Amino acid sequence: MDKLYDFADLVVETKQFGNLISAKDSEKFLSRHIADSLVPYIYIVKELDIAIESMDPIASLQDDTMDALAPTELRHDVLRWADMGAGAGCPVFPLAIAMPKVQFYAVEPRHMRVEFMNYAKEKLQLKNLTVVGKRFETSGLADLDFISCRALSTFENDWERAQPALKKGGLFLTLKSFNSISHLENDPAVNIWKYKLPNEEQDYALVTRGNK
Repeated sequence: MDKLYDFADLVVETKQFGNLISAKDSEKFLSRHIADSLVPYIYIVKELDIAIESMDPIASLQDDTMDALAPTELRHDVLRWADMGAGAGCPVFPLAIAMPKVQFYAVEPRHMRVEFMNYAKEKLQLKNLTVVGKRFETSGLADLDFISCRALSTFENDWERAQPALKKGGLFLTLKSFNSISHLENDPAVNIWKYKLPNEEQDYALVTRGNK
């Protein structure tokens, strides 16, 4: 849990890499951005029916959690998860902190954001995270178990970019405002989980699509 607070402090207080977040968002970085970033983790644990002893998913995470969490078709030496357009590190840094046995790739073409994420990675000693300073299409990443993005483009555009790099049986996850994806509610290829965040009026959604 301490690393989540440390990451939040780095994003809000670090200035040498430019303005990573607006002053308005700085005031609610934990309740808005960190909480939102952890929604995919909570979803995965819930959907795979993992028993959680505590209401705090981070406090209850054990070293062998990922061994139990990975379904048979995804289970191999290391689960590989790429985040497209990682920006200043949400959701990929909170997810990497929460799931230390997953290998994460933060893919981001903007130089200053890449410099910040490499700086934060070293400060937090996240050995399971690799920062890739390229566009996702030219990153060379392939055969991935999970690909995520957060408020990047439309769902359709994000899926089109992600699908070629997903392994068969892999999962694409994206975090959007609910209004931007409400037209997908009757699409049988996608799953939608609607949720709210503290002190936010609008509804949000986790949208997933499997690569069959």
